[in-house]
Amino acid sequence: MSPRPRTVEDAEIFAATARAVGRVGPLRLTLADVAGEAGLTAAALVHRFGSRRGLLLAFVQQGPAMVEDCFVAARAAHASPLAALVAAATDMAEPVRSPEELVNSLAFLQIDLSDPEFRKPALAHSKHVLAGYEALIRDAVDAGELVDCDAPSLARAVQAVAGGSLINWAIHREGRVAAFVRRDLDTLLRPFTPAAPLARPSRRGARRARPSRADGRRVR
Repeated sequence: MSPRPRTVEDAEIFAATARAVGRVGPLRLTLADVAGEAGLTAAALVHRFGSRRGLLLAFVQQGPAMVEDCFVAARAAHASPLAALVAAATDMAEPVRSPEELVNSLAFLQIDLSDPEFRKPALAHSKHVLAGYEALIRDAVDAGELVDCDAPSLARAVQAVAGGSLINWAIHREGRVAAFVRRDLDTLLRPFTPAAPLARPSRRGARRARPSRADGRRVR
């Protein structure tokens, strides 16, 4: 007898998990919360992932692939490597729609740092982000948009500023989060640019591709 076909794909469940985590946080999250978002039953989630912990582990393990998608989208949308760098950093911040969602995202960071099984995918996620930033920085140097610099160190600084800006935005609550992060990135990158101002986004097409929110918990 052939297995019953899945009515909801894993990607849809992970997107539902991200929404539920943003709403209630990972510590108060229940399978019923995710099931309600995904249009499934909690029993169906248990059958597929084994437990709440199994679902959350599967959720975080797809993070690196989502990072790759974000950088691919940024490169496709912007002819300028420098603009793609800023776009990638701000696009990863933009899914945070409220300070409350950021609080819940940071609660997930506590799990990442305290649980070895969760720290492994968190580290992979962070390394993928750094690699994406570094590649765009090197391309921007080659294109003459940035001066010759220590690309790995600048990539770490971009990651640190983008994450720190999110927290400051939640404190100050001034404007949209993407604009807040972009302002701080402009300040960081300006000394590394030639005399011309920072490249603004140069769009290839009417609308820029948006990364999925399936890994929306990641803010670093």
